[in-house]
Amino acid sequence: MSTDPKFQAALALHRFGLGPKAGLIDAIASDPRGALLAELEKPGIGLVFDANLMSASKSSMTAFMYRQEQMAMRIAKQNEKNEMANAAAAEAPGNVMAKADAKVAAKPDQKPNDAKPSDPKATDPKEPKMADAKPDALADKQADDKADPKKPKPPNVQQRIFRNEARAHFIAANTAEIGFVERLVWFWSNHFCVSADVVPYMAGGYEREAIRPHVLGRFADMLVAAEGHPAMLIYLDNFRSVGPKSVAGLIGKVGLNENFAREILELHTLGVRTGYTQADIIAFAKVLTGWTILPAATNPDHGSEFVFNPRLHEPGPQTIMGKVYAEVGVNQGRAVFADLARHPATATHVATKLARHFVADDPPPALVKTLEQRFRDSDGDLKEIAKALVAAPETWDTPMTKLKRPNEWLTAMRRAIPDAPGDVVQGLQARARLGEPLWRPPQPEGFSDVQGPWADGLAQRLDIAEIVASRVEATVDPKDLLETTLGPLASADTRRAVARADSRQQAIAIALMAPEFHRR
Repeated sequence: MSTDPKFQAALALHRFGLGPKAGLIDAIASDPRGALLAELEKPGIGLVFDANLMSASKSSMTAFMYRQEQMAMRIAKQNEKNEMANAAAAEAPGNVMAKADAKVAAKPDQKPNDAKPSDPKATDPKEPKMADAKPDALADKQADDKADPKKPKPPNVQQRIFRNEARAHFIAANTAEIGFVERLVWFWSNHFCVSADVVPYMAGGYEREAIRPHVLGRFADMLVAAEGHPAMLIYLDNFRSVGPKSVAGLIGKVGLNENFAREILELHTLGVRTGYTQADIIAFAKVLTGWTILPAATNPDHGSEFVFNPRLHEPGPQTIMGKVYAEVGVNQGRAVFADLARHPATATHVATKLARHFVADDPPPALVKTLEQRFRDSDGDLKEIAKALVAAPETWDTPMTKLKRPNEWLTAMRRAIPDAPGDVVQGLQARARLGEPLWRPPQPEGFSDVQGPWADGLAQRLDIAEIVASRVEATVDPKDLLETTLGPLASADTRRAVARADSRQQAIAIALMAPEFHRR
């Protein structure tokens, strides 16, 4: 790799950050490593402050109340129609059949949720399932809607919640100076992922509350914050898990859910095949019973918030990986989390994922070893691990073969062309089109961090690059764009292709599709 300061600066902005802005390569060329380290020390870095955003639990409650109100309105309107039909039938003298039909029609076809408050399923955070799956496609389906079908409807409460969170997420990325901390936020949000297909009104709040405050703190603290967040408890179904010998388990005969415990061990901490057994998973699942949420239907002030419910918790000590954890309520689970955070396998698992994310699909073993050792020596201090990543020579010497994920490429393009037209809905649509919809990983493992799943989407990236180029050709100079986005990283072939383009629009699209712009 070149030792030219501008080359190193451009490399830093692509490998560690979210892509260069105009003049930024020159601005940090004197000390690229120092610029990265300085961003880690900025007060409040990584946090999002927006008065329009509610807590995840409040957002969930607001959406729940909206759905309940809409259901009640539909039932009331149907009842009104039924009463009118009944009255009309009653006025028809001697029309026995009409009266009978009116009585049948008068029975409402929908009933409000009458689940018992004591039932953990009464929280009903996923209802209605199909509507929750795509927040930006939600719309009221009123039978008597007379609105012009050609006129777009204003976003409803549920859509506004999701779009406000997405807007804040996009702004944080687009306005970050370098974006190193934002990249760390994205990494950890994907590591401890939840899906907006399951918790659409909590996904953004979850990232703000469980990930961002701890992104430069201790891994152990982020672990507890993520696993104890209502979004995670719903996503991995622990809010439904009941200890077989707990009070609720003995009375209600409801079951234990092992999924949460398994994913924590396999994905969030130790990694696959690192010494734990099925018996350890079951014991850990029992430890985590009682980690649930307050029902939305019966708690208007605190519904959907975390609560430890001893009525659901499996009593007695549990043995996990050879260690006995005494029965101490919620602290039994916290004790297990503390040990998992300090386990050597967790250090190896996290170090490997970090090196793979920032440097190469097959990361240099020496880099993994460095990050693993720093993790253990610092007791999981994530800022110190980030510093070790910046300081490691392998981070700078490894060729730029890592393919950016779609959201990284889209963000780099937006930062290079800040005046490009577009709104939050278009941003969400572009991400979905490229296969990385915001906060919607396809499985609990999160989005893939290797090239394979993304390589086939380059044709779709070209389509988007051409659309952007057509919209900004009047204001963007292709040569200036090339210097902003790549500078010394641009190859001779790329420069020739831009110079020989048939039109300004084509030149811009070529610059945005340059191989160097897709790699880091």
